[in-house]
Amino acid sequence: MKRLIAFVTSIVTLLVAAAAFAAEPLRIGALFSVTGPASFLGEPEKNTLEMLVKQANARGGVGGRKLELVVYDTQGDVTKSVQLANKLIKNDRVSVIVGPSTTGESMAVIPLAEKEKIPLISCAAGIKITEPVKKWVFKTPANDHVAVEKILIQAARSKQKNIAIITVSDGFGSSGREQLKAMAGKKGFRIVADEVYGPKDTDMTAQLTKIKSSRPDAIICWGTNPGPAIIARNVKQLGIKTPLYMSHGVASKKFIQLAGADAAEGIILPAGKLTVFDKLTKNDPQAKLLRDYDQAYRKGFGVEASTFGGYAYDAFLLISNALKKGGAPAQLRDGLEQSRRVVSISGIFNMSPADHNGLDLSAFEMIRVTKGDWELVK
Repeated sequence: MKRLIAFVTSIVTLLVAAAAFAAEPLRIGALFSVTGPASFLGEPEKNTLEMLVKQANARGGVGGRKLELVVYDTQGDVTKSVQLANKLIKNDRVSVIVGPSTTGESMAVIPLAEKEKIPLISCAAGIKITEPVKKWVFKTPANDHVAVEKILIQAARSKQKNIAIITVSDGFGSSGREQLKAMAGKKGFRIVADEVYGPKDTDMTAQLTKIKSSRPDAIICWGTNPGPAIIARNVKQLGIKTPLYMSHGVASKKFIQLAGADAAEGIILPAGKLTVFDKLTKNDPQAKLLRDYDQAYRKGFGVEASTFGGYAYDAFLLISNALKKGGAPAQLRDGLEQSRRVVSISGIFNMSPADHNGLDLSAFEMIRVTKGDWELVK
């Protein structure tokens, strides 16, 4: 009898513990560049994630489990990102981290996430974040080699074979430059000029003058604001008529505002479907989600939703989907890796043990700046 009572007691204890665990909120950490030069990335990411967590909790949580969100502003600083990631893991005891916003910060935080076995869902695009695959690291923006391929496909269609590139000397720009040089050669393009600028540079006329003298068929700029906006203005000032491509790193109206509609006119870039959601066919699987996100963001923050905020939205959906496996870090990691056909803002995710990004060419549309707005390139 005593053994039976002890057995029943142990079962009850386990059930009570399981119920208590199920009732515990899932604590999500986030590292975003809310202020500083990369605030155009981090602010919409923070706004979006906070909005989604609030909406989910109002509905009773995800799978009946409430969510707690702890957000820190990294200011785009690599050292601060590592410090705050450590704080999220050690002090705040989060089960998963969303962010950071930039490639450089993400690369710096990765060793800590791997060591502490905490899933990290980066909101940055650099291919080295997830290639080679790291067990605990995922990312929501499509890899930069996908964006490079989209640009080169468009350039080939336009019979632009001699290419000039100008890239920023940070993690995002270095990764893009590496992919541009590797893929251009494979696809039969000739790079006639290869220029670099610093993240804080305020004038790139010297580099663009060299590019102009190389007589390229097209110029590809790889960076995030404000540099590309300055380059767009410098191109206009120098009277360069060569077609100008930008990377997906400027896929928000902020770029057009910084460059000015006149200087931005005609620039082409790969971007997620959110930028042109109102121009998609009704049967596009992302169309309704994109429209609903934009409406909710406008209502909450008074401005249109951006592709960058969409990266945080994607992370939220992936976490919600992964929660089916359980809320412990290892369970979330397994759930993220098994994400299949998850329709989100950036595309349709199909993760696997060999691919912790899960997006392909279909994640991007080629768009052109026309009269201060985006239009699909046909």
